[in-house]
Amino acid sequence: MISPKTQKNRWMILGVMCIALFIISIDNTVLNLALPSIATGFQATVGELQWVLDAYTLVFAALLITTGTMGDRFGRKRLFIIGLALFGLGSLGAALSVSINMLIGFRGLLGIAGAMIMPSTLSILIDVFRDGRERAKAIAIWSSIFSIGAGIGPIIGGFLINSFHWSSVFYLNIPVVAIGIIGSVLLVSESKDEHTPKPDFPGVSLSIIGLVALVYSMICIGEMGWSAPVVWISFSIAVVFLGAFGWWENRSPNPMLPFEFFKNRNFSGANVALTISSFGMMGSMYLFSQYFQSVEGYSPLIAALCMLPMTPVVFVFTMLSVRVNRKLGTRITMSLGLLLNGFALFMFSQIAALHTNYGLFLIVLLLNGAGIGFTMSPATTAIMNSLPPNRAGIGSAMNDTTRQLGGALGIAVLGAVMNSLYRSGVGNLQGVKGISDSLFQSIQGSVQSAQAASVNLSTELSTFISQVSRQAFVDGMNESFLLGSIAMVIAAVAAMVILPSAKKEKEAAREIIKDSEAI
Repeated sequence: MISPKTQKNRWMILGVMCIALFIISIDNTVLNLALPSIATGFQATVGELQWVLDAYTLVFAALLITTGTMGDRFGRKRLFIIGLALFGLGSLGAALSVSINMLIGFRGLLGIAGAMIMPSTLSILIDVFRDGRERAKAIAIWSSIFSIGAGIGPIIGGFLINSFHWSSVFYLNIPVVAIGIIGSVLLVSESKDEHTPKPDFPGVSLSIIGLVALVYSMICIGEMGWSAPVVWISFSIAVVFLGAFGWWENRSPNPMLPFEFFKNRNFSGANVALTISSFGMMGSMYLFSQYFQSVEGYSPLIAALCMLPMTPVVFVFTMLSVRVNRKLGTRITMSLGLLLNGFALFMFSQIAALHTNYGLFLIVLLLNGAGIGFTMSPATTAIMNSLPPNRAGIGSAMNDTTRQLGGALGIAVLGAVMNSLYRSGVGNLQGVKGISDSLFQSIQGSVQSAQAASVNLSTELSTFISQVSRQAFVDGMNESFLLGSIAMVIAAVAAMVILPSAKKEKEAAREIIKDSEAI
């Protein structure tokens, strides 16, 4: 049973958890605008800059299941505080970095810290909020904070970089970490499962190697295309190690990830829906950002401001989803959200062109935001409510891992489709008078490199290359959005088939609540 003090302070505890989550979500996107300054300061290559971003995401996604399990066994509050301390140390180290490799290393440390913090926030909330309605509301707020942080990260980054130095995006984390540590020490009671088995070290090792290889293969697809040898090598490693992980977990007396969880239709169905929703959200945001900067010619900050209206819509519909979910059930609410996402992406695939009217784009943003709000929170609630409280850590870790891997897959797949079609679209420039083989190779690289490579050419030829390359990008983007919309519709159908009816869902929830009160 939770203490009366903890019960009384549960909403303040929610605030502390949201503060920590906010800074983690910001760190997913805040560096996008800082990369040009970092490149100039360290004379960094494109590959090195990519690793500045990927080191955080890669480590973060790979360790989530492991840290969720550790929180269940050793204490969620303890893991949360240790994670915050490491996050502060990593932020200070990143801000003081004197080389690009040093910066990459500290970004990896931030990924480790984030993986300790994020599942702890949700599992602590599950332990604190025992009432079903209050828990749903708390999870909705938690989910919306994550989306808001990711949405305004570029805005915050742009302001700090314009006003100070790129290192300021890391210094920002330190006072927030201090608030989180103090708040957790004063307000949060320790919670853990005394009967949790000892850590499954073989399972931990296999899952880390497998997930790192899987995420890395996804990143490489977006950078190099499907045919690159490194893609298939890393993917093969992922298949081998994740297969070995599954084999081991089925035979281990103390499995890290009990596969019987997936027999629960709420758990498995919600994870499928959350994966596809993250696929569409992160993939579309990546393409939206590229469209505004590469096609419309906006600065990164202006591009971020163009996408900003989606953020409050996500928050509003996330909170609204609590009431809708209560009346209609998770199956209907999530399916509606996925269909809204699918319609938004389909709509954009049909209207996007050179110099698309922003009013049309705004409609797409609002629909997409509404769909995200109707999907993310109900999915998270379904995952957490389908597990006993003593396994909240693993449930939270699965929720977070699903988000991260779904997002990585969205960027990789939609980006790969767009890049393939882009290269095909600019293929007719080969052999054009004035375009050398080396220039054509630059044009094929990306729309950005095409524009950069053509600046010293004649005005007529430069304009022609810019027009063709931007049109090729738009054509590829439209097909990517069409693919994304199809994925959303398939996910909506899957949610309707896999998830239980509202009646059965309520019956299962009552059993979980009954078990929770007995602990």
